[in-house]
Amino acid sequence: MSKLNIYNSLTRKKEEFIPLNPPHVGLYVCGPTVYGDPHLGHARPAITFDLLFRYLKYLGYKVRYVRNITDVGHLVADADSGDDKIAKKARLEELEPMEIVQYYTNRYHDIIGRLNVLPPSIEPHASGHIIEQIAMVKQIMAAGYAYESNGSVYFDVEKYDKKHDYGKLSGRKTEELLSNTRELEGQQEKRNPFDFAIWKKAEPEHIMRWPSDWSDGFPGWHLECSAMSAKYLGETFDIHGGGMDLLFPHHECEIAQSVAALGHESVKYWMHNNMITVNGQKMGKSLGNFINLDDFFSGNNSLLSSAYSPMTVRFFILQAHYRSTLDFSNEALQGAEKGLKRLHAAIKSLDKIIPGKTTGFDMNKIITDAFDALNDDMNSPIAIACLFDGVRIINSLVDKKESISKEDLAVFRNFYHTMVYEILGLMDEGIQENSLTSGKLVDFILNIRTEAKNNKDFATSDKIRDELKALGIVIKDGKDGVAWEWE
Repeated sequence: MSKLNIYNSLTRKKEEFIPLNPPHVGLYVCGPTVYGDPHLGHARPAITFDLLFRYLKYLGYKVRYVRNITDVGHLVADADSGDDKIAKKARLEELEPMEIVQYYTNRYHDIIGRLNVLPPSIEPHASGHIIEQIAMVKQIMAAGYAYESNGSVYFDVEKYDKKHDYGKLSGRKTEELLSNTRELEGQQEKRNPFDFAIWKKAEPEHIMRWPSDWSDGFPGWHLECSAMSAKYLGETFDIHGGGMDLLFPHHECEIAQSVAALGHESVKYWMHNNMITVNGQKMGKSLGNFINLDDFFSGNNSLLSSAYSPMTVRFFILQAHYRSTLDFSNEALQGAEKGLKRLHAAIKSLDKIIPGKTTGFDMNKIITDAFDALNDDMNSPIAIACLFDGVRIINSLVDKKESISKEDLAVFRNFYHTMVYEILGLMDEGIQENSLTSGKLVDFILNIRTEAKNNKDFATSDKIRDELKALGIVIKDGKDGVAWEWE
């Protein structure tokens, strides 16, 4: 089995993963901003880093996984002006901001949990770490990389860039930022338009505010991750993850803040998952292609032909490499649903196989290739392809066209259970909650069919077979009895 290699967004190449303090691993992932229902875009980072979390633990590492909740300081378009989105929603609905936060945090946990995403080790809220963020602002100011202006504190990007490299993660230069920065209301108090707020003075109508040496205000969006990752993972840690949309400016600003405050970079490996498109277009409410995760489970969306189970959505996302763009379509989801049924049916078939004296196929190659794929920058689609190579073998074993020894059958069964259930997190939902069938119900119906055949009632027997086929269930009559599988 090869060593784990991951793509480091900072160096732009694959690197062997070597923890700073083995076997301990520090993993920080930017979590959701909780002011709306979880949508398809939330699912990809949650599942991407859940896979990484699961696999690191499988490899024997002790992982402290920190995933934050952004519940303050997230300003409109990162322009450092306008309403905090949670405060705005609270005002519109006449609720306390923390009521909004709690409601949507609960919604996020419920829906992401249905996707079998494991809870992180620690889930800190930005609003619960104001003291740490104020302390980091003071550190940055003491180092000379921030300045106060009218009660707000801004990070001095130009001064930082003279000694360090602002833009090293995204590849952007300050000259480019200056030429592409548009004038925005309230930017006059900055030395440069691309400077970003690390503390913002609250306007009189602003609900969420805290006292500080500079003003009653609130921290800038970028500051929370620098402060909370340092608190829970230390001044240096192994992996920082998030979506590609956070690479600039959020993660770029994080690097600058941490270097300014601590005197060195904090993160060894940066990992970013790519975006999801819908029928080739960027997902957005204005385009009419925005899909909440609840819509998948209920089928209540014009882009969906039916409801889909949470595991179908998870399997669909894992079928693409995390760094590639993933294009959603109803047809792609139908294909994922069909493939997942085949995979779970094959795993169930492993319990029906009667072992022979010898193994007639290269079982170790299937197992090795699957793990090699995950070790190659978490290549889940190749790992899944290896599983389906094995599915064809399993079907041949069921049909007695291949043989496998008792010892190898136990190894093969353990491999599928470990890879599918524990690492990929594709739990068996019984098979498919949203169809009207389950394993026990199918077995019951097949018993009725067997009785009909024994009574020479072939019309009823054939009708049951045809009706089950219409539901996507294929009946196989063999010498050892009746078997069934999903198409």
